Amino acid sequence: MPDTVVLASGNKGKLAELQDALAGTGLTLKPQSAFAVTDAIEDKPTFVENALIKARHAARCTGLPAIADDSGLVVPALGGAPGIYSSRYSGQGDAANNQKLLEVMASLHGEDRNAHFFCVLIFLLSPEDPAPIIAEGRWHGVIATSPRGVGGFGYDPLFEDARSGRRAAEMSLEEKRSLSHRGQAVKALCAKLER
Repeated sequence: MPDTVVLASGNKGKLAELQDALAGTGLTLKPQSAFAVTDAIEDKPTFVENALIKARHAARCTGLPAIADDSGLVVPALGGAPGIYSSRYSGQGDAANNQKLLEVMASLHGEDRNAHFFCVLIFLLSPEDPAPIIAEGRWHGVIATSPRGVGGFGYDPLFEDARSGRRAAEMSLEEKRSLSHRGQAVKALCAKLER
């Protein structure tokens, strides 16, 4: 197993969560920005395909094994939106993304507010790895009508955990990791890496 793995992302929130979650694995995770790797072009319709594009790009540019995460918020009542476009839903960052989601959800007039975060993690030993390790996780909840909490990033202030009723933005990193889509995907990935 390699020591250093490149994370095919420059997202500081993802890096912090994944570094923390992988702390006991012996892997050192470094962001692609540490190697001056530019973002890959994500032009596929699914999380899995886009994660594979990112992992192969980072591995090709660095010569290192790579982990790519593709994740987002899925709201069934919106046909799965924001989905693969979650981070660029409004084109203006997290606060604007949250505002746009609230506005679109308001037009549903009280319809189903169920949602889930989805995460897929892909681990590649090399750019041409024919058997990538793929792990996924889902975190079920609802979209609240107003933001609350100061932690996390993305849609965390609006996403209310189905079991606890707490917002993702109100949870500590440890609590979030134990419940979240990314936490579930990391746990699944670590189990697969140990085989």
